[in-house]
Amino acid sequence: MRCPFCGHTETKVVDSRVSESQDAVRRRRECLQCEERFTTYERREEVPLMVIKRDGEREPFDRAKLLRGLVVATANRDVTQQQVEALVDDIEAELQNSFKYEIPSNALGDMVLTRLKNMDKVAYIRFASVYRSFQDLEEFYAELKALT
Repeated sequence: MRCPFCGHTETKVVDSRVSESQDAVRRRRECLQCEERFTTYERREEVPLMVIKRDGEREPFDRAKLLRGLVVATANRDVTQQQVEALVDDIEAELQNSFKYEIPSNALGDMVLTRLKNMDKVAYIRFASVYRSFQDLEEFYAELKALT
């Protein structure tokens, strides 16, 4: 750690504690050359979540993309923007807490469908029709029948 006052590279930790937000370690340091004190914060490096597409391609998880899909699925339904954002927050939290940094797109879609089924059945069918790529009316009807 380089001293912000004199640039010396040797410091000692005087005090260390968890920050108020619980997401960092706050350290009071003292420069061994000029004896000035300063504070540093140590945070966990965020590893980006990757989505594995059906063709094997990997792309970064895009919260905005998921939100757009859900906004389309819930259009003209009795679902608020706050409910949609809470659904995405819940999925993101589950993914971060699982400590898995890659998720297949079908598993992500299943997470969305599970939550949508409890929220709004029409939105569920709208999302499923795009996500599952129904090829004909029979597949669509089978999904409707399974929903009831």
